[in-house]
Amino acid sequence: MTDTPQGPTPEEPEHGTEPATGEEDAVEQAASSSPEGEQAAEASAEADELTVARMERDELKLDLQRVQAEYLNYKRRVERDRPVQVENTTYKVLTPIIEVLDTIDRAREHGPLEDGLRAVADQLKNAVASQGLIRFGEPGEPFDPNLHDALSHMGEDPDVEVTTIKVVAKGGYRIGERVVRAAQVLVVDPATEASAPEA
Repeated sequence: MTDTPQGPTPEEPEHGTEPATGEEDAVEQAASSSPEGEQAAEASAEADELTVARMERDELKLDLQRVQAEYLNYKRRVERDRPVQVENTTYKVLTPIIEVLDTIDRAREHGPLEDGLRAVADQLKNAVASQGLIRFGEPGEPFDPNLHDALSHMGEDPDVEVTTIKVVAKGGYRIGERVVRAAQVLVVDPATEASAPEA
């Protein structure tokens, strides 16, 4: 009689192993395949998507607010700088015309202008004045170093109380408060006590 090897039969599990009942897998599968489980999974996914969408919306809202703030700042700068830009443009256009006006003034010093030339000169003067170019500097005006360039002192004059313009070599021009060219003048000073005539 021969000995047959002793070993586990197909029906008997090996020592130390538990029988595979499959109950846990079945429970999980049943839970995941049940309508309630599917709804819970879908609800969780939708909640995640909603959270991401809200975050993206908030970021876009912040971006939009930044763009709006930058635009408002830009608009304010443009409105603030507009008068200066207009004045600068006017300055560039009218500055070369001053030399033409000087030529007309010199011609007038030698006598009345002829009818045709006088009409052109007056039209030009009115055109530049309408653009804000104003002539200043006349004999008898008090000397102002911000407006006048004194080419020479012509001594003292007992009839003036402050340094005064006696002769205008070239008229000054300004646009608004901006001096385009200072008037070039000759001035007289008030008489000092030593040189003042005795009463």
